[in-house]
Amino acid sequence: MNTRKEQLAAIDRLLTIMDELREQCPWDKKQTLESLRHLTIEETYELADAILANDLNEIKKELGDLLLHITFYAKIGSETNSFDIGDVATAISEKLIHRHPHIYGDVNVENEEDVKKNWEELKLKEKGNISLLQGVPNSLPALVKANRIQEKVSAVGFDWEHPEQVWEKVQEELSELNEEIIKGNKKRIEAEFGDVLFSMVNYARLIGVNPENALERTNLKFKKRFEYLENNTMKKGIKLTDLSLEEMDVYWEQAKKFD
Repeated sequence: MNTRKEQLAAIDRLLTIMDELREQCPWDKKQTLESLRHLTIEETYELADAILANDLNEIKKELGDLLLHITFYAKIGSETNSFDIGDVATAISEKLIHRHPHIYGDVNVENEEDVKKNWEELKLKEKGNISLLQGVPNSLPALVKANRIQEKVSAVGFDWEHPEQVWEKVQEELSELNEEIIKGNKKRIEAEFGDVLFSMVNYARLIGVNPENALERTNLKFKKRFEYLENNTMKKGIKLTDLSLEEMDVYWEQAKKFD
């Protein structure tokens, strides 16, 4: 591992390269905060994929890509004297010190839940938010947003006491969904389906499962199995459309052995 001196030297080298690219590279010259935004989102998802795959070398590379973006934004900010990388680092350092009074102040905490509660209370005061949930970005994917909403309200004590209570709620919501399906009201079906998903996210949280990660792992598992089905039928010169569902299931069961 690198020493602190070597780490700082590596960051300094990156800042120098960023300065040179901004001055000399036609593409880098043209970029703005807005033009980089979608690329940053893409890089974040690539990092998330690497983390799920537990590919440490790929995680290192994707972290580098994100660090480049942070450096790029800071460089653009410095050109209008709005902020630079030093301001960015100082701001997050000050925030961390302020939000950890149990480390840098005289506040006592007994557990992780106390830390979360203090964090949310301090965040509300800093931002002057009227609602705790104003801190949840509107652009978050719905599943992630549901989880963050529930985490935030839980931090101030608005939560179920036991996972079993939430499981009962899930069963209740499923029953209500089934009733609306029988009635055939599309708008009500969608509403009840949303309630089922929200309850399942809540249950996942209380049993220690990240619902986004769980669903993505299932997505990847399904994709792997279906690709096995495709590849093995293709090798035999068979089109999927020519197979019955029962015949497809044979390959599907074979694919499970490689999970």
